[in-house]
Amino acid sequence: MADLGFDGKVAIITGAGGGLGRAHALDLARRGALVVVNDLGGSVDGTGSGTTAAQAVVDEIAAAGGEAVANYDSVATPEGGRAIVQTALDTWGRVDIIVNNAGILRDASFKNMDADKVNPVLDVHLRGAFNVTQPAWETMREQGYGRIVNTSSGAGVFGNFGQTNYGAAKMGLVGLTRVLAVEGAKSNIKANAIAPVAKTRMTEDILGPVADKLLPEMVTPVVAFLAHETCPVSGEVYSVGGGRVARVFIGVTAGITDTALTAETVRDRFDEIQDEEGYEVPANLNEELMLALKSLG
Repeated sequence: MADLGFDGKVAIITGAGGGLGRAHALDLARRGALVVVNDLGGSVDGTGSGTTAAQAVVDEIAAAGGEAVANYDSVATPEGGRAIVQTALDTWGRVDIIVNNAGILRDASFKNMDADKVNPVLDVHLRGAFNVTQPAWETMREQGYGRIVNTSSGAGVFGNFGQTNYGAAKMGLVGLTRVLAVEGAKSNIKANAIAPVAKTRMTEDILGPVADKLLPEMVTPVVAFLAHETCPVSGEVYSVGGGRVARVFIGVTAGITDTALTAETVRDRFDEIQDEEGYEVPANLNEELMLALKSLG
């Protein structure tokens, strides 16, 4: 089969000055995409700014024969998000792909979590995805095409000590992805998410010796597939790292139905409620609601 190509497709990749974003930008450009390399150029905790990182990636792409433009706006504000999208529109007149990858860390145990740690993390990860995707949404609807890849995390889906801010933002991205999949279906806009494990400046101190087996370039193939026009799914989440790719899904157990339900019934039949045998995987709220109604006869 032919290689996956992106000729003529315009991709916006946030946080693309290093790590995962850089790997995504280089690969999509190599495959023919026209890439907006967005990076504020700040530190891991989101402070500071600079133009060096994004421009270096643009230079790499140009040296390899690709086409890209740098953008240094922050995803953390609606104005920044609009400016990022406008860069694509001003340069190439369209937006086909958005990879929401920008991120920061401000870890602390929950008892030590304060607004200075919560708000910036929510602003970059969760609101940042809103801020960049929404200005492009109307363009994607008008052209009847779009691909969105959000960067979630196992810290949000499964939980991780010291990351209530980050975990909440990352699980919020799963919810955003699911709703965008529903709303975008009629316009051929597909939205999916990844939960990557990779060596970046945000994770290298956490991963230790195993980090060298978890290169960013080993996450990018999944992003490229999900961003491609032939991608067959929407609203999905994939765990990716070190060459492993696995689907993450939210299931509903068969549970119990008792129209005279009491707290004591829940206690006495809790094992049945917890039993995973025969679970269902609803694609959206309507499907989950139908399961509930079906159980009521």
